[in-house]
Amino acid sequence: MSAHIPRSSIVATENDRAFDCQPSPTLAKTTCPYCGVGCGVDVQVEKPADGGEYRLNQVNGSSDHPANFGRLCVKGSKLLETNGLEGRLLSPKIQGQDVDWQQATQHVANKFSQIIAEHGPGAVAFYVSGQLLTEDYYVANKLMKGYIGTANIDTNSRLCMSSAVSAYKRAFGADAVPCNYEDLELADLIVFIGSNAAWTHPVLFQRIERAKKLNPAMKIVTIDPRQTGTGEIADLHLAIKSGTDTALFNGLLHYLKQHNKLDQNYIDANTEGFDAALDCAKQWTLEKVAQVCDIPLIDVAKFYALFADSDKAVSAYTMGVNQSSSGTDKANSIINCHLASGKLGREGCGPFSLTGQPNAMGGREVGGLANMLAAHMDIDNPQHQQIVQSYWQSPAIPKTIGMKAVDMFDEVHKGNIKAIWIMATNPMVSMPNRGKIASALQKCEFVVVSDCVAKNDTLAMADVVLPATGWSEKNGTVTNSERRISRQRGILSAPGLAKHDWQIICDVAKAMGFEQGFNYLNPSEIFREHAGLTAYKNHGLRALDLSALQHISEKEYDRLKPVQWPINANNRSGTQRLFTDGQFYTASKKAQFIALQPKAPEVATSADFPFVLNSGRIRDQWHTMTRTGKTAELTGHIDRAFVHMHPLDAKQNGICDGDFLEITSAISQKHAQTEQHKKVIMPVKLQPQQRTGELFAPIHWSGTNSSSSAIAALYSDASDAVSGQPELKHSAVNVKLCNYPLHGQLFTRKKLDHRLLNQVAEYWSEIAIDQGYLVYFASDNAEMVSELQVNLPLCTEWFSSRQKTELGDKRNIFALRDGGLDLALFWDSNAPQMDVNWINSLLQQTALLDEQKSALLRATPDPAFAQGRLICSCFKVGENTIVEAIKQGCNSVDKLGDELKCGTNCGSCKTELKQLVKSHTYEGNITILDAELKPLQTGT
Repeated sequence: MSAHIPRSSIVATENDRAFDCQPSPTLAKTTCPYCGVGCGVDVQVEKPADGGEYRLNQVNGSSDHPANFGRLCVKGSKLLETNGLEGRLLSPKIQGQDVDWQQATQHVANKFSQIIAEHGPGAVAFYVSGQLLTEDYYVANKLMKGYIGTANIDTNSRLCMSSAVSAYKRAFGADAVPCNYEDLELADLIVFIGSNAAWTHPVLFQRIERAKKLNPAMKIVTIDPRQTGTGEIADLHLAIKSGTDTALFNGLLHYLKQHNKLDQNYIDANTEGFDAALDCAKQWTLEKVAQVCDIPLIDVAKFYALFADSDKAVSAYTMGVNQSSSGTDKANSIINCHLASGKLGREGCGPFSLTGQPNAMGGREVGGLANMLAAHMDIDNPQHQQIVQSYWQSPAIPKTIGMKAVDMFDEVHKGNIKAIWIMATNPMVSMPNRGKIASALQKCEFVVVSDCVAKNDTLAMADVVLPATGWSEKNGTVTNSERRISRQRGILSAPGLAKHDWQIICDVAKAMGFEQGFNYLNPSEIFREHAGLTAYKNHGLRALDLSALQHISEKEYDRLKPVQWPINANNRSGTQRLFTDGQFYTASKKAQFIALQPKAPEVATSADFPFVLNSGRIRDQWHTMTRTGKTAELTGHIDRAFVHMHPLDAKQNGICDGDFLEITSAISQKHAQTEQHKKVIMPVKLQPQQRTGELFAPIHWSGTNSSSSAIAALYSDASDAVSGQPELKHSAVNVKLCNYPLHGQLFTRKKLDHRLLNQVAEYWSEIAIDQGYLVYFASDNAEMVSELQVNLPLCTEWFSSRQKTELGDKRNIFALRDGGLDLALFWDSNAPQMDVNWINSLLQQTALLDEQKSALLRATPDPAFAQGRLICSCFKVGENTIVEAIKQGCNSVDKLGDELKCGTNCGSCKTELKQLVKSHTYEGNITILDAELKPLQTGT
């Protein structure tokens, strides 16, 4: 653990109002920092009578927040466990050396000013993040576009939401989500497209699950190459071939015409371009759709009939649609069907893009994307240029679109962008083509990184590192998927020398000579300016309108309740739904159909790279795990990266469950000889829920927690021509079996130096456990123990046992320090699976008993610890315990909850509980056995 660093006091001017001066303990209302659901969080704060440090005691979902009504997912419910100061960045650094803020600020300002003077404003760039608050985003955009004078500011929202933005703008004339969460509860039909909401938006999914219970007539369809937890409540699953979404929805548009299910009155009164869109769709018969999408014809017909016959339908889509080289077209193909059937602008209807990050939408509002100006205005619109520059009274405004994320790092790699400032994001892990990103940042003349963590793959590339505040310290606003603005309140003071991002940006701006535009004293001033810009010369022409908030006082800002924009004279309490009057923000005021021809993914499979690699999130982790990876509460469910493969593919390639695979793509092979590239090696999990020929791997792991699990190296720069969004759901890859003779688990009380792990093992992956760390490894290094002993001299006693069998060499080793367990190593030719709870119990003791030492040498835990894989993170209930309860008669999720409490808190594990109930009943076993005998898709 890091040394204790005090938080001296609450920042009175920004934070006391969050408590309304209540007696101890106080309640602060804030917002969760994870997904785009935007859940309200109540934080109990203890105010010690002796004047000591403030402490956060408890978090609960805010019962009065319209996004979650008191619910939190497992990540949100564990916010306190991830909020400690261990691993925090606490002081500015230049070339790794601590400096004060004056030195750091002046150095950044001087270097940016020098490069601009020598090479022009286009030689610098900002790469920002949906983890910033709207106020942070606003001043970053203002500095770059209004004062430096270039549009080279882009955001990691480019990787998740930009195709959805482009599609909304093409169809509606504005980046405007028409729906709200209530519509998901009022719909007759919900269609999830490329969304595993059960894991990625779990609180929202729980609302839908409850609505379906209350209304059994509600139908749910999932469209995804994989069968995921979301499908557990689905009436129909379409396991379409990767990349065929546009064909499917073109077919739906054609079906609506054929079966007289068009809303012709709506089309005539409120839309344009229908005939051209229908002309492109008319070739997509049921038979052709079934063939191209590689799904049964009867399932296509069922889906089309459900959509056509439902009065109210919501299509909820996310990264499976957006992260594609034709993501904008895919989203517009969905919107076309809603326009054609009149399922838009009324309760229970609409195309609903579910946002990935907590403030991706807030960043779009203030111009965080390289192709936008602030307040949803367009860079290539001279009138918008004049409006923004006039309002800002700024010396410059860009006339051309800046570099979008993929192009930005390409320009860095070429040397055209010579300075880049990266804020609150980790592009070394999240951007495609990791080898090029690493090379670009190493070549770049000047790299600045602002973050709240002390270590990640991108920070390792920085010349200057700036400490930013994190959740519980940051103070401002965020906007969720349904256009709802909520306050994320500062509760604790900034630790060490950390500052808010808006303060850091303003300090640098003033040091560059831009004193007049950045003299803010608090975030409420920034918010008022932002709201004022949305109102300035708007006259109802722009959807984003916060004019009712442009004169909000600091006290009103501190007490601002969640509200959906537009918020203006006509809608002072916010706006639930858009386009209810059939009026849009296009030149004609009519929505636009887009004529579409389906496009194949840019990177096609081949004999050399025969598998499609899909990617995504897992239930309990967030982005690159710099926060959620800190606690055993969240690492126990899935504790290392994996690649999913269908059993038939495995059988054909001689692969068994648990084998290690080296995964390569054309782009990773290109970088294979470079110093920046590391192999991608993961254990395989056989999953009949996969399509044959397709693989899946999670996005979260990086060089800070694994030797070889950062999958960004496998994705090319392929991106959508309209939105610039990378194709992060489709890469063509090959797999090769890795035959390591040694597999093991290494438990340690303290984190080991990763250089040592790289030295002793070809593969390793590290997670936090309650009392230390667990490292999985695979190696052919027979001298591993000797090398560990040499490098861990403080261990005073070593014990070992060895057993040679026909199956291989099995060894169990542990080391004591002052009588207590410090290290335990189990290796075998097959991967051992020691129960983490058992080892935690031993690490917790000050001295081991003889029988405990004997049990370690035998690798035989007490039966009381045999829980199996963690399923319920909230109550730490393992798979074996759940299976035993099912066998004893708990044959439903509700009964399991009554008996074991699993599934009764955040509900994130409910889909897995349902799967276990199915798998361990007679009917469930038949289903699973049958699924393993044939591929998931059955063709036509």
